[in-house]
Amino acid sequence: MLKDFANLVVRTLREHGYEAYLVGGCVRDLLLDREPADYDVATSATPQEVMRIFPRTYAVGEQFGVVLVPAPETESSADASPSAAHAGLIEVATFRADLGYSDGRHPDEVRFTKTAREDVQRRDFTINGLLLDPATGEVRDYVCGQADLKAGIIRAIGDPELRFDEDKLRMLRAVRFAARFSYEIEPATFAAIRKRAPQISRVSRERVKDELTKMLTEGHARQAFLLLDQTGLLAQVVPEITKMKGVEQPPEFHPEGDVFVHTLLALDNLPQPCPATLAWGVLLHDVGKPATFRRAPDRIRFDDHVNVGVKIAESICQRLRFSNQDTEQILALVANHMRFGSVRQMKDSTFKRFIRLPHFEQHLALHRADVLASYGDPDLYEFTKERMASIPPAAIRPEALLTGDDLSAMGYAPGPRFKEILAAVEDEQLDGRIAGRDDAVLFVKREFPTE
Repeated sequence: MLKDFANLVVRTLREHGYEAYLVGGCVRDLLLDREPADYDVATSATPQEVMRIFPRTYAVGEQFGVVLVPAPETESSADASPSAAHAGLIEVATFRADLGYSDGRHPDEVRFTKTAREDVQRRDFTINGLLLDPATGEVRDYVCGQADLKAGIIRAIGDPELRFDEDKLRMLRAVRFAARFSYEIEPATFAAIRKRAPQISRVSRERVKDELTKMLTEGHARQAFLLLDQTGLLAQVVPEITKMKGVEQPPEFHPEGDVFVHTLLALDNLPQPCPATLAWGVLLHDVGKPATFRRAPDRIRFDDHVNVGVKIAESICQRLRFSNQDTEQILALVANHMRFGSVRQMKDSTFKRFIRLPHFEQHLALHRADVLASYGDPDLYEFTKERMASIPPAAIRPEALLTGDDLSAMGYAPGPRFKEILAAVEDEQLDGRIAGRDDAVLFVKREFPTE
């Protein structure tokens, strides 16, 4: 167990004459009876001393006093590198005081200190500033973090404006922790976030994306995005979502309210665990509606909102530095979310091609979240699942009856027409109108005569 190894790291450091404690999020989670995702250790030992004590370490942030110590199973694995799963690594940080943050993210200078009390003053929130002696279970609390844990409060350590000046990303972390634990953000901390929200632009887009993804996938996405909006951060990081506010929808289809309300309700219906691409797909599925809103004589309309939404979602994915693979999936989710409305009328070939979309289970999950956030009837979701279950897997992706070589042998000239002919043959096959190669040859000769 990683916890046992973290305790061993603390004990080993103490046996060598240094002060050492579990610190930060792992202490918070243990006090809340939650299983920590990782374990951090704070110590009076310098990085060089830590590296002398443990046979294998990674000095990933030696200038900041941070050394990673791999657990034995990580140490012996084929991928025993700092990029390996963090679950197998203990972060050991030397007690320190940080001096200056001119880039709004990293300290300009680090001064090592011998006192744990001074070390916790540089940390972000009181609930993350607790130290635990694993041998005795004693908690060292220099910032009233235990009281805030009991009261359900996210409070910056010391002056909140200074804490956010040091690291702008902490503003997003405050929102994420408040949503995850259903806590309140303390008024002065909240006011400091609102005041400095525009400064979040100084944080790298990748880090912003990572924090937003955690908010979307940790199970409290709706509350997180409400807080992002209330703090003014949402308008800075994803302004396209704030544009949904006040955009009316046809009440017969969306009794829940405007596009913003609908989107946040849809986030409430994300499955757990939730793939990141699905979460972003749900967030962005109606991002094209504000730009296409039109009040027609018969009702409110959003003509072409899907195609417009795909373009806006692509811009967001590029801005936040998503990988090409994740971008492709998110855009596919946005592009196809309205197709479920016609699944009952789809020909077999159309339906089979539809469910062959990569990660189709995410398309299904988005549709379910979408309808539960509006009229609430999952009928088409259930119908799609039942229709899928009725089709043998071999019939969804059957072996091709003809190839390009076959068409050449039949006298067809290679070119763009090949794709059209082979697609038509597959449609006939998927619809059950042809079953073998001879049928396919007859179909091609009949429907695509040679010149």
